[in-house]
Amino acid sequence: MSRTTPGRRAPGTSNGLGPVATVVAEVTAMSVVTEYLQARGVPFEVLKHPRAFTGVAEARALGIEADEVLKTVVVDTERGHVLAVVPGDRRLDMHLVREAVEDPHAHLATEPEIEGDFLGFELGALPPLGSLLDSETYVDVEVRHEIVVFAAGSQTESIKVRMEDLFREEDVHFAPLAGE
Repeated sequence: MSRTTPGRRAPGTSNGLGPVATVVAEVTAMSVVTEYLQARGVPFEVLKHPRAFTGVAEARALGIEADEVLKTVVVDTERGHVLAVVPGDRRLDMHLVREAVEDPHAHLATEPEIEGDFLGFELGALPPLGSLLDSETYVDVEVRHEIVVFAAGSQTESIKVRMEDLFREEDVHFAPLAGE
């Protein structure tokens, strides 16, 4: 039996009697993220809120400042997907991103690419955890709050965590990524 978890494709299994059969266990993106953080000893709090499609809307739903929310954007580079993490009230500046990732052809990933490559995670709700998502992570230098909030696979649930704890075991690159 195989199990599909968000962020990973289910491998087919064969019983030798015919076509490949895949059994899918229902696992939420949030549980994958929380289990990942727990396994690394990262203290966090799960915050439920009304559906939010943007970092600003997420902040408003939680009653916090938008720059306390981490927005994760997928960028395609010659090396594959890269996660670009910016404060929720800022916009990604692709000129700065291209400089940071040292790829003049880097561009935003398309929705179909994101849906296909990050199974189980809702669009606009990827966590800033490159090691979980098998992607390099670049974090904007303006991400400065001690406590931050990020979408954890769902547009209705977020994680509140100390930034130091969040990135403690992550291989992140800090660089200017956002414009006004």
